[in-house]
Amino acid sequence: MNAGFALRALTPADPADWPLWRDARTAALADAPYAFKVRLADWSAGGEEQWRARFARVDALHVVAVAADGRPVGLAGGVPGDGVSELRSVWVGPGARGQGVGDRLIAAVEAWARLRGSAALRLAVLPGNTAAVALYRRHGFVETGPPEGPDRAEGPDGTAERVMVKRLTG
Repeated sequence: MNAGFALRALTPADPADWPLWRDARTAALADAPYAFKVRLADWSAGGEEQWRARFARVDALHVVAVAADGRPVGLAGGVPGDGVSELRSVWVGPGARGQGVGDRLIAAVEAWARLRGSAALRLAVLPGNTAAVALYRRHGFVETGPPEGPDRAEGPDGTAERVMVKRLTG
């Protein structure tokens, strides 16, 4: 326990973990819609099936920061790739910001990526999310430019998301 929260790595094998991940995910989307490609409205439009499929990936990492009262106050995910893992869905609730939650979530995903032998950890951050960019820079991520291909997202003003990478080896 640290500053009133604990990190919990969730697993698809535990039926109690899906509701906690869902609650963290919906809290994140409700609190910070500007920070995610999907919207809370997507949940009622069939998003649950997509989220369940992503949660069911046994090779991915899902970490939730849980307050002493059991409610989720932070979220992060790790998705493996070919030598480069991805940091996804980082969120810290308003009442938990400034208490090291984001730092611990990022550290957990980074440790997972290192154990997998990843050479780097990559993320994409939407335009205007300056607090997230500052957090990522503090953890050694550097900007590499906008992503290419069908996963490319843009902010409301048409500005492309930023890709940031942290080398884990060499």
